[in-house]
Amino acid sequence: MKVLEAKFVEGFMRMANDGWEQGWHERNGGNLSYRIKPEEVDSVKEEFVAGDWREIGTEVKDLAGEYFLVTGSGKYFRNVIIDPTDSIGIIEVDETGSKYRIVWGFVNGGRPTSELPSHLMNLEVCKKRDAEIRVVYHCHPTNVIALTYVLPLEDEIFTREIWEMATECPIVFSKGIGVVPWMVPGGRDIAVATSEIMATKDVAVWAHHGMFVCGTDFDIAFGLMHTVEKAAEVLVKVLSMTNKKRQTIQPDEFRALNAPFGVQINEECLYEKKSDIIGER
Repeated sequence: MKVLEAKFVEGFMRMANDGWEQGWHERNGGNLSYRIKPEEVDSVKEEFVAGDWREIGTEVKDLAGEYFLVTGSGKYFRNVIIDPTDSIGIIEVDETGSKYRIVWGFVNGGRPTSELPSHLMNLEVCKKRDAEIRVVYHCHPTNVIALTYVLPLEDEIFTREIWEMATECPIVFSKGIGVVPWMVPGGRDIAVATSEIMATKDVAVWAHHGMFVCGTDFDIAFGLMHTVEKAAEVLVKVLSMTNKKRQTIQPDEFRALNAPFGVQINEECLYEKKSDIIGER
């Protein structure tokens, strides 16, 4: 089978285009990666041509020997569906987990996203807690970014304010949101900080930058990003009218969701508020 005919590649390209159409990928903003299943690798391996080994910039021993479909550095999400062999590529991680090589794509001398260390480190920690997690997605959703300028950059507060905007939120991401303070993108520090969050959660917000999510497939990851951003849009609209809520969902009402939906909502985010001012405990 040709790479571009494979279902996982079609799903990857659709997700990239969906993100572009949402307005989350201005210019070359954002990146996407997928840890390819062994049977999927076997189905397209005949088209692989191995390049030279290059340093990842970190070590991901638990991903040694695995293959990943990733977006390219400096590439535009709007072009993924138009010119995929230029915009995306498949890489292989070596046996030490410290190097990678391109085996397909990036035909015009491209290379993987500059956030590759973050993606691989996070795919590694996600694999440890759930081997079915294969997608890591980073984009720049407008409303989430806006909230990082007005909400405290504290996990519990950020989560609670987002949860209160839509009942589905604590069901979809019951462990909550982790927040990373502003850091230089593409480096080891932001990769480590994000991986510490993703060891237990599916959502990390990068202050004044964007959001990072994971999922077992493209629909789950995209749906998670979409859910958080829509709730953030509601909160931005509420804040445009007032800094106080007349009414909202209460802690015991959140807890009532656990049994019927088979979740365990993070109790750390269900603190008793002393104020109705948005963003205060």
